[in-house]
Amino acid sequence: MATNEFPSGLGAMFQGARNPDEPTRFGRIFKPDRAWLAKAPAEAILEPELPIIDTHHHLWDMPPRYRYLLDELLADLNTGHNIVATVFEECRAMYCARGPEEMKPVGEVEFVAGIAAMSDSGRYGPARICRGIVGYADLALGDRVAAVLEAEIAAGGGRFRGIRYSAGWDADPIIGNSHGVSQSGLYLDSTVRAGMRQLERLGLSLDAWLFHPQLGEAVDLARAFPNANIVMCHMGGPLGYGPYAGKKDEVFAHWKASMTELARCSNVSVKLGGVMMRLAAYDYMKLPAPPSSEGLADYWGPYVKTCIDLFGPDRCMVESNYPVEKMGIGSAALWNAFKRMTAGASAAEKTAIFSGTADRVYRLGLS
Repeated sequence: MATNEFPSGLGAMFQGARNPDEPTRFGRIFKPDRAWLAKAPAEAILEPELPIIDTHHHLWDMPPRYRYLLDELLADLNTGHNIVATVFEECRAMYCARGPEEMKPVGEVEFVAGIAAMSDSGRYGPARICRGIVGYADLALGDRVAAVLEAEIAAGGGRFRGIRYSAGWDADPIIGNSHGVSQSGLYLDSTVRAGMRQLERLGLSLDAWLFHPQLGEAVDLARAFPNANIVMCHMGGPLGYGPYAGKKDEVFAHWKASMTELARCSNVSVKLGGVMMRLAAYDYMKLPAPPSSEGLADYWGPYVKTCIDLFGPDRCMVESNYPVEKMGIGSAALWNAFKRMTAGASAAEKTAIFSGTADRVYRLGLS
């Protein structure tokens, strides 16, 4: 049986409604302000026929905060872009209420598999919602994590593709670390790596997530497991607030150098996007209206284009990170921004970035 309550660590990231009279708390999740989003400039949909696989979105039900389930997701998908499939990303939703603590994440996979089955009925449109499922299992269990992963494979109905194991940590509490992470170096831990061996043995992927000063840890992990399928979320977690505020050029240089090393690991691909609340490229809590897609492309373009240059289109894929990114941009403008940032790519390169890489990396079987 699943519960709709999140563990306290993740729940603390949610800050309720947007309040433009208070300083913006970057690194925290606020309920999207629909009235503010409605002030966005109207835009024509660019390249409306281009197939898109959204490789990173969430589903949750968090009263009294807000609900984001199938209906809300569909409303954001049906804005004119050609979303053909999605990949669900773990967010500690609908964990089992009873049973061993380590097995509770299986409830999230069961929940998402049900949403995927609803989509597969064809009654909710042509997009293959949650065609891939990225769940959670605690790699710090070491060899014992195998039982959790095997249960998630069974619960996923053929859709379970791997886990996200976050390691984001910074000494400054204003940053807001990943759930349950109390120090740096998680990817270097021997017990975590024992769990990683079980993940690799079962042919499952690792979605990695940490902050840009820690990218060396991800490089070390990728080199230690050259046959593992590793996906770096959110472009490697560049930070732009707290102690990193006002250091845009310094952060970019550090991030680029580390991502250059990571790109040399051929087993690593990268998700483009997902930096709304961490890069803090603009203050979405203070702007009178959301930026246009052209404005967002200016903010994020240097990071997106650098990732494509370093990893190549065949190791890059797009993510909405919805509903988190909805704090600062509507979905129609978000996908337009990605299309603007890849305007110089060939048709084959765009196919890879927007759908082909995701289909291959997450083994979705769409082509």
